[in-house]
Amino acid sequence: MANVQSFVNNPYQENTYILFDDSKECVIIDPGMYTAAEQNTVVSFIKENGLKPVLLLNTHCHVDHVLGNRFVFDQYGLKPKFHEGESETLAAVVAYAPAMGFRYDASPLPDEFLPETGTISFGKTNLQLIFAPGHSPAHLCFYDKDANILIGGDVLFRNSIGRTDLPGGNYSQLIKNIEEKLFLLPDDCTVYPGHGPETTIGYEKQHNPYL
Repeated sequence: MANVQSFVNNPYQENTYILFDDSKECVIIDPGMYTAAEQNTVVSFIKENGLKPVLLLNTHCHVDHVLGNRFVFDQYGLKPKFHEGESETLAAVVAYAPAMGFRYDASPLPDEFLPETGTISFGKTNLQLIFAPGHSPAHLCFYDKDANILIGGDVLFRNSIGRTDLPGGNYSQLIKNIEEKLFLLPDDCTVYPGHGPETTIGYEKQHNPYL
């Protein structure tokens, strides 16, 4: 069963997640590390816990979620995996990051893309892919059924949802995906979002003002 460790990174207060299990293999999801201090915190955690990074995953490819892609590649030799529909979103970062004041070392490109459905595995853990665009064109969430946790990216937040005013965003599509895909998960499923504190599916069904 996977354990989750989160790190808050970069000016957008983005949540970077490390998932790991008894096998000591781990997955890095949405590396937003920007400063040397942020990079060191993640590397130290991996080292101190004797973990072996085997996968780099992006829920989607907005700047705050990919700032650390190049660093993870340089450090661990891992290329990111994400849905092919995020390719243009990633390519755009090179142009807009400097305009926003970010130093951005271009992310490597995937050797293979993730499908809309299916599973991706590491160690003793299986992550189910849930395709939930609306915040970005081809956003994926990662669900660990055994641990009953969802790494949700910028789809569903505590009392909020992902913004839909960026290129490729679509409000009605986002709402539809939350209600028809995420809300099928158990009420006690813990959601680890791309920003802010974790929540549960049940809490959001009852309290989220957007849904």
